[in-house]
Formats: sequence, structure tokens, C-alpha cells
Amino acid sequence: MIQLATSRLDGADRSRPHAHNQDRLHAPDRGRPHFPYRSSGNRLKDVSAPLLEIDGLHVSVDGTEILHGIDLLVGEGELHALMGPNGSGKSTLANTLMGNPAYEVTGGAVRLRGEDVTAWAPDARAKAGMFLAFQYPEEVPGVPVVQFLRRALSARRGMDLSVLELRLAIMEWLGRLGMDPAFGDRYLNEGFSGGEKKRNEVLQLAVLEPDLAILDETDSGLDIDALRLVAGGVQEVRRERAAMGTLVVTHYQRLLEELPPERVHIMVAGRIVASGGPELAIELERSGYEPWLP
Repeated sequence: MIQLATSRLDGADRSRPHAHNQDRLHAPDRGRPHFPYRSSGNRLKDVSAPLLEIDGLHVSVDGTEILHGIDLLVGEGELHALMGPNGSGKSTLANTLMGNPAYEVTGGAVRLRGEDVTAWAPDARAKAGMFLAFQYPEEVPGVPVVQFLRRALSARRGMDLSVLELRLAIMEWLGRLGMDPAFGDRYLNEGFSGGEKKRNEVLQLAVLEPDLAILDETDSGLDIDALRLVAGGVQEVRRERAAMGTLVVTHYQRLLEELPPERVHIMVAGRIVASGGPELAIELERSGYEPWLP
């Protein structure tokens, strides 16, 4: 759930960058985003650069290094799968990409269309077109889905949208995603089943129109029918937004049967130990992670 990456992180001090990035920020206002390639919707535009570039990324949590130099490129319209055993660092990477302050970048960089966003706050990354669907979406009592999306999309576009115009967009997507029209009036994730929470993430993905979608174990806790509904929703959004890049974090091949990737990456102990085409996921399903364990 994108929450413009803020509702989960409210209370964190987003006014100052991480200490390790102070050397980047001696120039005035360097901690805030600049949009040299801005077009409508605050989207960065540098067609010569990859949509997402992760360059030598090292990340620590509470002083312990979790990621040990990650390199990864995701181009426009591409779907990449990141697979690995529990504790390998997959969710650490997803949270770091969205700027969660609990994850300290100690080396390397994250670039969006060539712009270094490593020191950017989560809301700045979201406005620039990055989206994170959480593995465990949080409940927000008293906040209807439509009101949440209105605030999020208004911030994304830099203008105040009316409830009516947003409701029309939401109703269209609810129909396309096969969801109950009353869904928009329910409180955000309150009383939702696991499948409903994940489908709500897909609704946000559809309405907020990001350039880069990071799906952190979207298949977690879903039975096969719910998984197909969620994956089908993601594919519907991708058909609408063909240029959107997608990074899917998952343990299992079954999600990739519904969301076929162009590239598959295996992460073990904080390192990407193998990359390849869709056949790599099939090999992983057959052999398990044993061949890649240290």
C-alpha cells in the first residue's frame, strides 16, 4: 500500500536525511527532490536512463549490514521478479527503495530515470512515481478508501482533486478489477480479508498511476483463487500503463505463472547470486535454493 509512503512512516523525522548522506547534501535544498525532467504529474523524464537503477547498494539495520552491494536495472514496461529464501534481504530492498528510514543506506545509490533519489524522503519518491505495495497492509480506521486515494492522488499530481472526479475514476477501476462498488466507502483495510487488502493495493496501483511498482510479496497469505484475482488485477493495470516498470518480490513460482517476468533475480544473504530469464524461476522451483546457498 503506497500511503504515499507516509501514513506508515508518520512520526519519523523526514525533514533530515540519513546521516550517511550528509556529504551529498551540502548544496542548498539537496535533500528535497529536483525535477529537471519534470512533465505533468511530477514524473521524472530522462529517456536515456533506466527507469530504476540500483547501483552497489549497501543497507544496514540497527548497525548490521543486510544488503551487501546490490546492482539491478529495471527498464520501462519490464517486469522483474526478485526471489530468495526468508531472511535474504528482499523486503529490506523493497523498503529501502521507498525510503523507509529504518533502513540505512551506507553505500551505493538508487536512481529513478537517472536522478539520484537515495536521500529523498518517502513522500518525495511517491510523488516522483514510485509505489510500494506492502506485504502486510495496515488498517487505518475512520479513513474511507476514497478519501485516502483523494489525498494521495492530489499529492501525486500537485493539485486538489474533488471527491466526485476521483470517485468516477475509482468506480471505473472497481469495475475493471471485479470489485464491489461499495469498496471505496469502507475504511482503509479495516475488517478486510487478506485477499481484499491485497486487491486494495492493486486498486491504489491503478488509481495513483506510478511509473515504478514494487510489489513486496503480494502473494503472501493468499490462496490460489485470491492470488489469481490479485495477479489479474496487476496485469490489467499493466495493460493500461504499458510503460510502468514492476519489481515483484516473491518466494514462489506460482505467482510468476500469473505474472510472467522478463527477468528473474535470486537473492541470498543480501546479495543477488543469479539473474536470468523466466527459466531461472522454473529451475528454482525444481531444485530449491540449495545450489545458491553459501
